[in-house]
Amino acid sequence: MGARLSLSQARRIALKAQGLASVRSAQPVTAREVGRTFAQLQLVQIDSVNVLSRSHYLPFFSRLGPYDTAVLNSLAGRSPRKLMEYWAHEASFIRPEHFHDLRPWQNRRWVGSAAMETGLRETLEASILQVLAHSNPLTAREIKARIGHEETVSKDHWGWNWSAVKRALEGLFERGVVGVASRNEQFERRYSLIEKILPPARRGQWAPGEAVDSAIKEESLTRLISAAAQAHGIGTTRCFADYFRLPPKAAEHAVKQLVAASELTPVTVVGWPEPTYVHATVRTPRKATGQALLSPFDSLVFERRRLERLFNFHYRLEIYTPEHKRKYGYYVLPFLLGENIVARVDLKADRQAGVLMVRGAFAEADAPADTAHHLATELELMAQWLGLGAVVVLDHGDLAATLRAALQ
Repeated sequence: MGARLSLSQARRIALKAQGLASVRSAQPVTAREVGRTFAQLQLVQIDSVNVLSRSHYLPFFSRLGPYDTAVLNSLAGRSPRKLMEYWAHEASFIRPEHFHDLRPWQNRRWVGSAAMETGLRETLEASILQVLAHSNPLTAREIKARIGHEETVSKDHWGWNWSAVKRALEGLFERGVVGVASRNEQFERRYSLIEKILPPARRGQWAPGEAVDSAIKEESLTRLISAAAQAHGIGTTRCFADYFRLPPKAAEHAVKQLVAASELTPVTVVGWPEPTYVHATVRTPRKATGQALLSPFDSLVFERRRLERLFNFHYRLEIYTPEHKRKYGYYVLPFLLGENIVARVDLKADRQAGVLMVRGAFAEADAPADTAHHLATELELMAQWLGLGAVVVLDHGDLAATLRAALQ
């Protein structure tokens, strides 16, 4: 079964693989470093919640410190792209080389046009593709205006209330026919034909809608599981499958192939009952010395069961929980210190007042005595990055008073 690892070793391997094991450089962050960090993570989840910062910006701050978010926008919005949008863990930035591997494994038809009347869908899709073939990237509203499609959109129930054009676009996006060239200031997608978005070397690998040979599909899944294992460093088959939202049963076969190829090595971790594997690129640092506030959508915390087993940290996103039932808050970030997650804070960027609000601060049971000091340093750094003048701590949580004193 290979090596027997302690929980501490497993943690350090995972943190190293995720770029969170070391103290950040004090030098200005370059575009190359942002690109290198993204290549290490393989994907970054996108979410529209902007109470603090768009979630896809936060993982780079966690690993690199203050950086210019325009760099990330440029890497995603200019050719040749180093990252592009597609379905992966959820809506995500992915490496362009993963796009064709992901296409046969992503089935998110509930998001787009699958439930539309066939004739309407086909008519809209033909019109959309005609417009995009002869235009710069456009938002759904701009495409709808060019097509001249009129409809009444219901506003009497919860949900996205997308227009038929938007639904048709999302169906084409899910099938890999169109892609996202960039986002505007309102965070709306600007769509274009996928062949205009992919780097030249990735174009024309197969036509949209073309059936994928089962052997090619299997090879695609194996490459994705390998990428997920590299990003994890250590994990179970379920962990690796969850990274790109791949079917666990099919992932089992891919893991066996990677073990046979010596790309994965079985190990045992003290206290873990499931078969566990490390990637061939794994290095185990002697210590983990970094500190970081982690987005609720950070890839280190994707798989909640893995997070709890690895760090003894129970974490649930409470955005959709009624306010009076929330335990910790609306937008709660775990705080990593060394090789442990030692606290969590509910944050909000109050841009009108120019402050970073800590609406709740909570220490874990085994948090060290200097937790508030380190957390204060990280919050001040985040406030600086967000262009906010101060950190304000409200009276909520067992760490709030100590944190406020540390900031003063």
